[in-house]
Amino acid sequence: MTDQNETKTELRQTGIRVKLIGADGNAFAMIGLVRRALRQAGYGEDFVRAFMDDAASSDYQHLLAVIDKTVVIE
Repeated sequence: MTDQNETKTELRQTGIRVKLIGADGNAFAMIGLVRRALRQAGYGEDFVRAFMDDAASSDYQHLLAVIDKTVVIE
């Protein structure tokens, strides 16, 4: 059961550039790189948690789509 006052944080393109090309292709490593970049850019824990929950909610292709939706991949 969810709290009626609980609002879902919507992900959006942040414009943050994250170098993933040539980085470890492991899903957990990529989530960690993006999570670190979001925190360093000052995004709050609600946004970071929403990213992590969505990114880990399905398969590898979904992970890549969520990362692309949230940051600029370099």
